[in-house]
Amino acid sequence: MLSLLGLASVASAQTVCIDPGHPSEVGIGTQGKRSTEVGIAWQIAKALQMRLRREGIDVLLTKQSQREKVTNRRRAEIANAAHAALMIRLHCDASNGSGFAVYYPAKPGTTAGVTGPSQEVIEASKRAGGLVHSAMAKSLKGSVRDNGLKTDAQTAVGAKQGALTGSIFSQVPAVLVEMVVLTNRKDEAFILSKSGRAKMVEALAAGVLAAVKQK
Repeated sequence: MLSLLGLASVASAQTVCIDPGHPSEVGIGTQGKRSTEVGIAWQIAKALQMRLRREGIDVLLTKQSQREKVTNRRRAEIANAAHAALMIRLHCDASNGSGFAVYYPAKPGTTAGVTGPSQEVIEASKRAGGLVHSAMAKSLKGSVRDNGLKTDAQTAVGAKQGALTGSIFSQVPAVLVEMVVLTNRKDEAFILSKSGRAKMVEALAAGVLAAVKQK
């Protein structure tokens, strides 16, 4: 994890947009045996917001309440309007596996007649994604399986569109984190525990601070 020394001065002029996943036009998200993606993403987002503010970063969320429905396009527009140094999108996965992964747009995609993001945003997102992933992997080693740094095209939606909708409309660096596989019993137990949530927040904060610092 990054040293806390000097982080406030590094981050003082930066704004970070945290996007707690779902509900959106694609649904309410996945769920585990004892939790929902929308609930976990909201809890982690609020804790991460407080954590980053302690470092002097201006932080905004893409929604005002857990159940507020916001389209993925609108979420990107909120980050754009704030001229965010980074938009970090928080989700939980559903699969037969386990672990976390970080995604970024590696090429433009098209939806609703709009093609994006720009090459500049693609390159900035790749840099940010690498830094977020590296910091998270270090922080979560031994606790959550590392599934690597991936591209939007490796998701179901991204494979069809070329990039995720939130990336297509983004004019700022954007990364998406699948924090855990919520359908995995061990992953769900981790993220539901107080210590697990705290560890995830610290891992995300380390990633965000690394990405902000490189700017």
